[in-house]
Amino acid sequence: MVQAQLWLGRGSVGDVARMERKLQEQKASNALAQQANEQLAAEVRDLQEGLDMVEEKARSELGMVKPDEVLVQIVK
Repeated sequence: MVQAQLWLGRGSVGDVARMERKLQEQKASNALAQQANEQLAAEVRDLQEGLDMVEEKARSELGMVKPDEVLVQIVK
């Protein structure tokens, strides 16, 4: 009876091996998803920083202001 459980039942050698394969596949899938998430997060950071840089250049070089702001230029 013990041998039958070991080879055929729930938690058998084959069942455990199948679950280990599924676990490894899931870990690989998770790693790929994590890489994709990190890449997207880096792109978002780049876009945010890029917009900040564009705004800074527009303010300093073109004198652009936001609504309800007053631009005061001091010339030396």
